[in-house]
Amino acid sequence: MKPHLATAMLALLAGAPSAFSQQPSSDVPPVSENKVDTETLARTLVSANRFEIDSSKLAEKKGVAADVKDFAALMVKDHTKAGEDFKAALEKSQTTASVTPQGPQLLPNDQAMLDQLKALDGDAFQAKYITLQTQAHKQAVAMVSTYAQSGDDPALKEFAKKTLETLKMHEMHLKDLAAVH
Repeated sequence: MKPHLATAMLALLAGAPSAFSQQPSSDVPPVSENKVDTETLARTLVSANRFEIDSSKLAEKKGVAADVKDFAALMVKDHTKAGEDFKAALEKSQTTASVTPQGPQLLPNDQAMLDQLKALDGDAFQAKYITLQTQAHKQAVAMVSTYAQSGDDPALKEFAKKTLETLKMHEMHLKDLAAVH
């Protein structure tokens, strides 16, 4: 395995990786409509996946409706698989980018969103969870779609294409949840 990817792989394993959500923030460059570089994709995905899993594990424990709890379980399952798939794509990667995710910690924006959720319970938690998941998936779809079309690493580009379908399905599910709740 390439040495520059070892840190990324370790972060994926240690950070309970899973899906791709990221609001625009100062810690991650914005997604261009035409290009997402490999380093940005990797850094953002590690944190975003962890946010998806951690926030959804919270939802499974908080007082939320059964359909929201079911969605949270789906997020944990799908985003854990996405993290494993991303790890495999990194192993096949041709990139020479210096992929150095911030270890098992979340990027500041993802941590702030998770902290907001930790402070809430019941209906307030449920409403904020649905809102943050909707925002996160909108950003994830934009980033992954852009990389799938214009990414510069074949293995990661293939990963993005496969993952995009799942993210779009999550977006549709969130629209349904938002309409009901």
